[in-house]
Amino acid sequence: MPEPDAAQCAQAAAVLAGLRTRISERGGWIGFDEYLEQVLYAPGLGYYSAGAAKFGAAGDFTTAPELSPLFGACVARAVAPMLAGGADLLELGAGSGALARALLLRLDELGALPERYLILEVSADLRERQHALLRALPPPLYARVQWLDALPPRPLRGVILANEVADALPFQCFAVTAGGFSERGVALGAGGAPAWAERPAAAPLRSELVQLAALLPEPLAVGYRGELCPRLGPWLGSLAAALESGGIVLFDYGLGRRELYHPQRDAGTLHCHYRHRVHDDPYLYPGLQDITAWVDFTRLAAAAADAGLEVAGYCTQAAFLLGAGIDAELARAGDDLERTRRASEARQLLLPGEMGEIFKAMLLTRGAAAASAAFAVQDLRRLL
Repeated sequence: MPEPDAAQCAQAAAVLAGLRTRISERGGWIGFDEYLEQVLYAPGLGYYSAGAAKFGAAGDFTTAPELSPLFGACVARAVAPMLAGGADLLELGAGSGALARALLLRLDELGALPERYLILEVSADLRERQHALLRALPPPLYARVQWLDALPPRPLRGVILANEVADALPFQCFAVTAGGFSERGVALGAGGAPAWAERPAAAPLRSELVQLAALLPEPLAVGYRGELCPRLGPWLGSLAAALESGGIVLFDYGLGRRELYHPQRDAGTLHCHYRHRVHDDPYLYPGLQDITAWVDFTRLAAAAADAGLEVAGYCTQAAFLLGAGIDAELARAGDDLERTRRASEARQLLLPGEMGEIFKAMLLTRGAAAASAAFAVQDLRRLL
């Protein structure tokens, strides 16, 4: 792993000091979700709230919008029918602003600009980066952009968009034991470093896991380890409450429940990103790396149904992009050099070994939302 510089070491040391205090205050143990709250979201220190670069070559990972404007152009084609008649578009966690930029430019060409392009961004540093990038847009487009500190107080009509947001919610870790279920949390190990520590699952988590196990076609074997994110439901419910009519479009890596908790996936899906290295040690450089787990799309679908939304589409990212017309977007490339570059980007977005199969797209609708051809190529709702 690349070594952090002096400033990063100081940040990690400050995060570690806060962790030690929190663990001591909690009697020597905290749940993994609480650990994630500290290392990812501690004000001014956590991974998402500190100022280090996260996206692109200088960061830790590359998202689809960072990889190519083709992604944003296809999303624009998919959501354009839902923006007719003066609707709004709300993007959650806009990263560097690359998706917002690509969307606004392509929606302008399609004659489908939203009345307002709202961005809900909790990171002050990322908000400044978004401002810097989007200021270069033509003034009529930039004038539509507004930043929010919370979901809008009145439900909007239009589209809510979340690209790789659900996987950033803090989750719990569990293991199946001969006596039932244990919760995998965090204690202080040798030298005061955070380390895995298990204890019997408390009643709320145990109840969740009993319900989960009852819904699976095969029992979870002793020794099975996995992740559970109860926050997905309330989070999706809050998005549903913010939508009067239109659609919620979600992109993330994940699976339906039966595939996610398959017996062969017995080590879980937790993974960390540090300087474009993917590994499974969440205690390396606390505060300096991203820590995520795959999303349970069945839980999202259930929460959507509870909130009065229809699951109007669920497919792989590759199928979404094909349905949204990525071939037509490729044909718009100018010279040979641009066509070659865009073709290479398209392969990374589409191929199963890259982003094409791991990432899923989901469309949730309320009211008379226009159908999206982007979800017509493939229908995986039977797997939810």
